[in-house]
Amino acid sequence: MVTFFVGLLYICALVSGKVVRANGQPKGSRFMCTAVPAGTDVSCPVETTNRVQSTSPQEEEFRNTIIQLRETILQQKETIVSQQGTIKELNSKLSRCEAAAQDTRDAKSRGGSRRKDYSKITMGDLPRDPTETIDQLGKTMQSLKHRLESLEVMEAVTSALPGDLRDLLKQRLGDLEGQLLRRVAELEEEKSQLYNETAAHRQRTESTLSSLLDRIGELERSNNAFKSPEDFKISLPLRTNYLYGRIKKSLPEMYAFTVCMWLKSSASPGIGTPFSYGVRGQANEIVLIEWGNNPIELLINDKVAQLPLSVSDGRWHHICITWTTRDGFWEAYQDGERLGTGENLAPWHPIKPGGVIILGQEQDIVGGRFDATQAFVGELSHFNMWDRVLRPADIAGMANCSAYMPGNVVPWIDGNVEVLGGAAKVALEICEDRLFDS
Repeated sequence: MVTFFVGLLYICALVSGKVVRANGQPKGSRFMCTAVPAGTDVSCPVETTNRVQSTSPQEEEFRNTIIQLRETILQQKETIVSQQGTIKELNSKLSRCEAAAQDTRDAKSRGGSRRKDYSKITMGDLPRDPTETIDQLGKTMQSLKHRLESLEVMEAVTSALPGDLRDLLKQRLGDLEGQLLRRVAELEEEKSQLYNETAAHRQRTESTLSSLLDRIGELERSNNAFKSPEDFKISLPLRTNYLYGRIKKSLPEMYAFTVCMWLKSSASPGIGTPFSYGVRGQANEIVLIEWGNNPIELLINDKVAQLPLSVSDGRWHHICITWTTRDGFWEAYQDGERLGTGENLAPWHPIKPGGVIILGQEQDIVGGRFDATQAFVGELSHFNMWDRVLRPADIAGMANCSAYMPGNVVPWIDGNVEVLGGAAKVALEICEDRLFDS
């Protein structure tokens, strides 16, 4: 503490800003500081009648600095006095503990009672061993001493710092804090942008994967189920007005045609309508139907011809129908054999283009309004259509499985046929098996 007061005197000499010359002549005004003995009041009162009045800002700043230093010294003095009281109290307790420990050791050496009177031991707790208590109190005193010394050093250093240096330090800390906050904000923004980009990329990836899965499923349904695009059939097991197939291609204007297909049905009465073609203004442009107890009929432009065909025995049969607008001439083939011919079926009437071909239902309007009593019940495959009359040899070759001719107007391929209302596409047995079955 003596060193501290000597430093205070030196600061007072510095802040006065004036030094006595060698010749003893003072220059300007000055402050006088007088050393006082330890333990006395250090407030250094100054008589107001002898105070040198000055309006200089620098002198006012020095005066304020001295006042602050004096207040700091008083605070440190109070802290030191408080710590000294604590140390004295701890020393007293330590002395009592040491005395109690000595009494215990003396009692043991005298072989006296082993009962320990812990009520005389310090701090009101009951230690297991007085020696352990003494060691613990010694450690506590040492810790308090180190804390007191650190506090004195910290206060001295803080008080010795000039005001400008403290302001500069605060400003620097503020700048660093601002930079840290800006960097945190930038990182948060980058994190948000990265999250948004990741979410968008994940959404695009999921969309692409979904498209690929749909495409794979479509390819599996269209190719893996069938050995080739034409080796399939559609199944219409119920007589309803909602099971049917639809040909995606339409017809051009035609003056002749040949239509061939494989049929298998055991429905009674009548197999229903294997196919129908309707155009605007004429739903019965081309229809093949067996309704009730009537024979199979061919309708062209709503004109009717009865065909000598019989296919309701539950076996596969190959059916072909030819027609030409010249004299309305027609032919009917079953299993490669021509069973009947006729004429005057809508003669000189061209088949109108742009209509809809439905498999398994008769159309009352183009593409719809089906009647369940006229629905086809069974299985149908290889529906092909040409815009000319085929030769009997070509028809026989398809019927006996020695030749395959896809239609030049409507070919039977998987991508050209869709099923609706619960109708199904299934794989078809080979042509020889159908021929053996028939």
